[in-house]
Amino acid sequence: MIRNSTDEIEVLIALMAKLPGLGPRSARRAVLHLIRKRALLLTPLADSMSEVALSARECLNCGNVGTSEICDICTDDRRANGELCVVEDVGDLWAMERAGVFKGRYHVLGGTLSALDAIGPEELRIPRLVDRVTAEAISEVILALNATIDGQTTAHYIADQLQDQVKLTTLAQGVPIGGELDYLDDGTITAAMRARKEI
Repeated sequence: MIRNSTDEIEVLIALMAKLPGLGPRSARRAVLHLIRKRALLLTPLADSMSEVALSARECLNCGNVGTSEICDICTDDRRANGELCVVEDVGDLWAMERAGVFKGRYHVLGGTLSALDAIGPEELRIPRLVDRVTAEAISEVILALNATIDGQTTAHYIADQLQDQVKLTTLAQGVPIGGELDYLDDGTITAAMRARKEI
């Protein structure tokens, strides 16, 4: 069988096109740029991706992504201040960290409750969250969930599970209805965190 000399490049373009924010045309431009800057970008990127593919793992405690069993945030004693910020996914955690406004620990749910998609509390890290509140002497749980219907449903469910156990707050002004944390600027996240309110 005769192979086309561009088969590997086409495969790379197809894979890149599957990334969020990249379509086929953007992926083609990105791959062409990487090839032109092979020594500066393509080779180091391939090496780094290979290393991350082997070493990346979820934190057993909070669900963050890192290269060790327990992430740096969970092992940092300075962050054991009794505050636990609950987010939907790792991208939201990283957005909060980028804003630099929260100095406690996190809990990544791994999604939201959704009857249509058959996602219940057991498919998320909600039971683990309830366990952590007791085990880590948590004084405040901040529900930093996206302002979507599923996000709000999940927040109400968690509030019911933790009622009378801990102070519950949620993000306030600055987060638009239907907005997702990963797409918000740092200032908006900062304002929302500082103006959080009790549920």
